[in-house]
Amino acid sequence: MSDKVLEVKDLKMHFAPRSTIFSKSNAPVKAVDGVSFHINRGETVGLVGESGCGKTTVGRTVMRLYNPTSGEIIFDDQDISQLKGNELKGIRSKIQLIFQDPYSSLNPRHTVGKIIEASFEIHKINPAGGRTAAVKELLAKVGLNPEHINRFPHEFSGGQRQRIGIARALALQPKLIVCDEPVSALDVSIQAQVVNLLDDLQSEFNLAYLFIAHDLSVVQHISDRVVVMYLGKIMEIATTKDLFAKPMHPYTKALLSAVPIPDPEIERKRERIVLQGDLPSPANPPSGCVFSTRCWKATEKCRTEVPELITLGVGNPNERSYACHFPEN
Repeated sequence: MSDKVLEVKDLKMHFAPRSTIFSKSNAPVKAVDGVSFHINRGETVGLVGESGCGKTTVGRTVMRLYNPTSGEIIFDDQDISQLKGNELKGIRSKIQLIFQDPYSSLNPRHTVGKIIEASFEIHKINPAGGRTAAVKELLAKVGLNPEHINRFPHEFSGGQRQRIGIARALALQPKLIVCDEPVSALDVSIQAQVVNLLDDLQSEFNLAYLFIAHDLSVVQHISDRVVVMYLGKIMEIATTKDLFAKPMHPYTKALLSAVPIPDPEIERKRERIVLQGDLPSPANPPSGCVFSTRCWKATEKCRTEVPELITLGVGNPNERSYACHFPEN
């Protein structure tokens, strides 16, 4: 069995063109356009980038909520990109999802017990000691009172609802959990509690996380490695330490310059990079490097030649990749 719980190779997810009363389009929307990365067992990989860069689409395609246009999704040494029916259902029990919004992701008409128990019912699993006892144990694992099993979602706070979502994701003992911005809708103090809970559960159950987020300070805290995306493509992959210390891609450098530093002296002196222009449309991406329209280092080569994702130190613990003709550092 390989050390990789998930390996994505040249993944593409193109959506059919949408026409409106104002415009007609024949071009597919290239939400994800040739993405490759891997996640080791027990590892957290952060996936970051601007809104609309394809982060959530990657997460949902990996889970096979979308059928990929092309590419391979190798989970547990098996290519699941073309699986259907019962074969896919069996795989889905091992890949779970924590949703961004703890308010809309829980059925308001069902009790907490019924929400979590649904996982056992769908996959016809009968835990030793019964389903009710298993649900109570899961609630205790995520820091909730097991006696609240008959309460409804509206009786809990936002942080408690996200803990219910985490308990539901844990129910089937998955190997990989896709965390789709799981703390962005929570208060800052509650964010820290939920992130620490995810850390503890990872240590206890040897879970792997694909952690999708905007907040780079949260990503820095929880991730072992970070994948930076822009307009459906990967710009850079590196260990968290290397990425935050010495970003190689100009886009990564721009993202990191926006993260506030809790030291007024440093904050006043450091360079703040403000990107010009808007994110291009994934239905009509720029030729060459997709970041060339907003990059301060762009040349004619950048506008005409697509940069390959170059990997340095293959097999090394500090292996890193970047897709840029003129990298930083």
